[in-house]
Order: sequence, then C-alpha cells, then structure tokens
Amino acid sequence: MLVTTRAIVLKTIRHGDRTVVLKAWTERSGLRSLLLRTGGKRGVSNAALQPLNRLEVVMDEHTERDLHTVRELRVERPYTQVSLDPVRATLALFVQEVLYRVLREEAADEGMQAFLDEVLEAMDTAADVRHFPLVFLVLLAEQLGFRPEPPQPGEDRFDLREGYFLAGAAPHGHTLGPPLSLALAQLLEHDLTTMAQLTIPAPQRRELLDHLLLYFRMHREGLGELRSPAVLQQVLG
Repeated sequence: MLVTTRAIVLKTIRHGDRTVVLKAWTERSGLRSLLLRTGGKRGVSNAALQPLNRLEVVMDEHTERDLHTVRELRVERPYTQVSLDPVRATLALFVQEVLYRVLREEAADEGMQAFLDEVLEAMDTAADVRHFPLVFLVLLAEQLGFRPEPPQPGEDRFDLREGYFLAGAAPHGHTLGPPLSLALAQLLEHDLTTMAQLTIPAPQRRELLDHLLLYFRMHREGLGELRSPAVLQQVLG
C-alpha cells in the first residue's frame, strides 16, 4: 500500500552500490526502515539524507515486512542555519545519535511527533543554544516516561537511579552533589522557549550533560556510549 508521510532521518546504512537503508521516524508509523536508491538520474541525493533532515516520503508499506520501499522523497522543510553553523550541525549529530538509540516504537505517536517538531525547529532557529542539549535530554526523558522529579524544600541532591531529589546522599552512591543538583533543579523549570534564561556555567553544563547521559543509560536500555558528546563539549565550551 502506498502511503505518504513526514519522516525524520535518523541513520543511513549502505545496502548496495546505489541503495541505502534509511532508518527514519515517520509521522504515520513511528520507526521505519526504508529502502531507497541513491545517485543517478532517479536516485535520491545524499544531501537529502543529512542528519535529522525533515522529509516527505511516499513509501510502499507492508506491515509484514521489515523494509519498506521509498517511491518518492523530498525535503519537506529545509533547515536555515544547521547547514551553515558548525555548532548547530554538531547539535544535529548529537540529537540524531540519541534519537537513533532510544526511539523504538513502530506506531504513530502524536506526542512524540510534536516534541520532535519542536526540538528540530529550536535547534535550527533558537538564538541561544548553549543549554539546548540539556533541555533536550530532560524533555526527551519526559516523553519516554522518566523525567526527573523536581525537588522539594530541603532536598539538595539528585538520585540518578531513582529519578528524584533527596536530602543527603543515597546509599547506592549514584547521586549528584548540591552544585550540580541545583543546576538540574534550575533546568527543570525551563523548556525550549525559555532556555536562553538559563545561566549554568560551562563547566557545570559539561558535567551535567555527562550525568544526564548516565541517567538515560540507567533508565533506557541500549543507549550505550555515544561519540558525539565529546565533539559537542568542544564546540559549545
């Protein structure tokens, strides 16, 4: 059955001389593996398959198959700054790597689709993206069902394993100290529209990013070690 849907590029895997498998999040069906031709007069250009490109695809979808053939593909909404700004391009690689590891549902999800639309637009157009990776991870954790709970009065440490703040260190040792816990508490009060108001110093941003990724590993199987954060830390400072 031919269907038309919006899609987001998560990963491309070489499949043959002129074919690739595109791992994509689709508005209609969630995560999908799409087979398409590249190069030549009828093939898709590699430029259309850049990280997190927002596409419109016409695919031959069969529920009993793992691969769905793409008949038509176009870039639905080109980015205005991602391709020109090295910082935003690095953000795209980071977001793509995280999403590829954690998105697994093979069904439509309106909430996740709306979240991804907002994230990608902010990545491209927000004036200040210094805190974007942190805000993105917190909001993604909310979509996946394990957003950190905000602190109550007197709670000065965050328990990475349990996902909430507490007074004093947890016995298992996976807790953030007061400085980073305070930074996380501030982070929980903001979203993509207000992240420019955050004033977390660069050293704390770097450390908090590492701990939030550890938090994801504790709560979402399969994240593993990522390559992009090291580069991201360098370009964001």
